[in-house]
Amino acid sequence: MSDPAPPCLLELRTITRRFPGVLALHRVDVRLNAGEVLAVIGENGAGKSTLMKILAGVHRPDTGQILIDGRPVRIESVRAATKLGIVLIHQELNLADNLTVGANIFLGREPHRFGLIDRRRIRRNAQATLNRVGLAVPPRRLVGTLSIGQRQMVEIARALSADARILIMDEPTSSLSDHESDQLFDLIGQLRGRGVSIIYISHRLGEVDRLADRVLVLRDGRNAGELNRTQISHDAMVKLMVGRDIKQFYSRRPHREADPVLEVENLVTPAHPREKISFALNRGEVVGLAGLVGAGRTELLRVLFGVEAALSGRIRVAGSARRFRSPSDAIRAGVALVPEDRRQHGLLLESDVRDNLGLAALRLHARPGGVVNRAAQQRIASDMINALNVRTPGPRQIVQHLSGGNQQKVVLGKWLTLRPRILLLDEPTRGIDVGAKQEIYRLMEKLADEGVAILFASSETEEIIGMSQRVLVMHEGRIGGDLNRSELNEQTLMRLATGGSHR
Repeated sequence: MSDPAPPCLLELRTITRRFPGVLALHRVDVRLNAGEVLAVIGENGAGKSTLMKILAGVHRPDTGQILIDGRPVRIESVRAATKLGIVLIHQELNLADNLTVGANIFLGREPHRFGLIDRRRIRRNAQATLNRVGLAVPPRRLVGTLSIGQRQMVEIARALSADARILIMDEPTSSLSDHESDQLFDLIGQLRGRGVSIIYISHRLGEVDRLADRVLVLRDGRNAGELNRTQISHDAMVKLMVGRDIKQFYSRRPHREADPVLEVENLVTPAHPREKISFALNRGEVVGLAGLVGAGRTELLRVLFGVEAALSGRIRVAGSARRFRSPSDAIRAGVALVPEDRRQHGLLLESDVRDNLGLAALRLHARPGGVVNRAAQQRIASDMINALNVRTPGPRQIVQHLSGGNQQKVVLGKWLTLRPRILLLDEPTRGIDVGAKQEIYRLMEKLADEGVAILFASSETEEIIGMSQRVLVMHEGRIGGDLNRSELNEQTLMRLATGGSHR
């Protein structure tokens, strides 16, 4: 006899949600079984976040029904969701750095004794919960001293301490190292074995293939299909997400050798004062910057953009010596940087698309007296929205309401208005879906065709190999290898990234 089907823990029926000018969800159905890992995937703007926020009590559906254990429920607040055993762990972790691990785990649910917070009980109960997730840090330790991976475990511990039956994980590995990700995957397996149900949202389809019992695909706010365990594959997921086969995901074409536009000689960054970096970047070339977390990729890009001053060394742009004391110096030299954290460093989230796209060119198009030229801003916004295919109701849409992929396009568009000759990209496709990634890749290729030199850092080996004409591999602040396209493979990249030699 086959094993009986697991009981249905959660069911959403014909969920619809509208926002001004946007139909975010239309008659979406979801079923989650007890002790199941259900992956929810889809392009940015497909409705994943809205659906999860409805489950977590952040939003309410306009129409539709939610059932838990077969009984209809109303989830009108985050507190109501928590009481039902539903906890959402956001991609941007929501912890208080100035409080201890134990205080964070029981924040808002502190046990009391004689009218005072019972700190001894908090420490005792927190330790038991930390043991459950396998996190070996004391409850008295300040959260601000923990790594990103450890903070992720504290978030999960907090959810489990609230007797969560359904954990919603939104891009949980986006800031984790490979080792931390493996620890998280082991914990997910343990939680599933204890009957906890997990809704797992990720753009990393390899993780979905590894973890999911079932995959639910959303497209344009609607159900696009489901895959059971035996049907899950990269190609099957991509086809359902974008509604078509992607024959050639990357857009790399060889470019003729050109004169160097950026030359770096014996550059020393503040993060790694004992290491000297030298390399050249040619016009129209796409060069990948690979390496493990902490290798110094972001730090190098920040120095090349003048966010931090180099301790020593020389930089030449188009043959002229340059010294970047600030980003303004780099911008005047034709250098632009799209940062790793677009929400914190790349956008004014509460401003609209027009203002964000016109930000870099404010001085260039200002009227006499420094007055903002609104007509020029509007023209720039319209041109960039069309050129980059930014999916927005209009240029006056607030940027924080756009999907991650469209936010990334706005960051790129802001700098492209200045027509840079050197474009630095730090994790250009982090947290965006497969369709938006392909659009970014096509844009990179188009810019290279136009002669822009691109240096991009990425933690995704497949992306580095797929898009790079050449790869610089960093290890502990130095360049351990400079690989041409014929030398690119995962084994060589990993060997160099971990300090091995190029052989």
